[in-house]
Formats: sequence, C-alpha cells, structure tokens
Amino acid sequence: MSKFGKELIESLTEAAAHAEGRRVKGVRVTKIELPDVKAIRRSLRMSQHRFAAAYRIPLPTLKNWEQGRRAPDAPAMAYLLAIKRRPKEIMEAVA
Repeated sequence: MSKFGKELIESLTEAAAHAEGRRVKGVRVTKIELPDVKAIRRSLRMSQHRFAAAYRIPLPTLKNWEQGRRAPDAPAMAYLLAIKRRPKEIMEAVA
C-alpha cells in the first residue's frame, strides 16, 4: 500500500474515533462555545427588532441565530461577546 493510502486510513480511523467521542493520541480538539444570542438579547430586555436595529444586525440573521438554523461566524461571535460585555458602548459605537 502507498504512503498516501496508509495516511488516509490512519486519518479516517482518527476521525471515526473522534466522532464516537473517543480520545485520539496526538490530536488536539478545540471546543468553541456558541454565544446564546437569545439570552444576550433578553438580558438587555430588547425585542428582536430593536436589538437588530440597535446593533445593525439584519433581522433575518438574528432570527436564524436564535432559532438555531444558522450559527454566527467567528467575527459575529466576537461582536456578540462585545455586546454582552459592553452593550451601551457598542450601541453608541455603531449609532
């Protein structure tokens, strides 16, 4: 078997083990926690429409995040974290 074939089988074996929740030696897993968009919005006591307008997030995007149809990408997650930590300052900055 070729070197490529052996590496491919090894990679697939590791992927299957990871998918089953088993630890794989030499493989580091990074978990990213998705922000709870609805909880952030509710903590600010804002409707979806008001939150979307205040932070310049398209309303359909906000709804998709809250309903789990889509997940925020990395820049959006950073933006949501900033909103969570400094809501007034972020609102003023984008006004």
